[in-house]
Amino acid sequence: MFLRRYRSSDCETLAKIFYDTIHAINIRDYSQQQVDAWATGTVDLERWDRTMSQRCTFVAVEGDIIIGFGDMDESGYLDRLFVHKDYQGIGVATAICDALESNVKSERYHTQASVTAKPFFEGRGYKVVKAQQIERRGVTLNNFVMEKRL
Repeated sequence: MFLRRYRSSDCETLAKIFYDTIHAINIRDYSQQQVDAWATGTVDLERWDRTMSQRCTFVAVEGDIIIGFGDMDESGYLDRLFVHKDYQGIGVATAICDALESNVKSERYHTQASVTAKPFFEGRGYKVVKAQQIERRGVTLNNFVMEKRL
């Protein structure tokens, strides 16, 4: 596996990883109705491309397959972190987070972590600031505002 910077040509593949991961992995902690509301199968690719191009975004690649991605803005906000459903548990998310935190200098890293991702972030030293309920397409999902202060 190696990491590289995001390219606009990656966007469609990353949207597919987002959908597949939520429906195959996050379904363990969320209902079918919740994952369907969270990941509908369509995203605004222009908006995704714009935000990922403006932020520090890393893509993990194994051979010629994209296996994960993550993006962080200049404030230290980690927006998206998703690992391909077939490459879970082998250090992909750790490598991406290490790269993001090394390249974005901040006194505070923060994210909104899913129930599924919460243990991963706790293992990285993030603390729960608050549990919250968010709404996606009229469906309520639980997640956690988490932060790591340096």
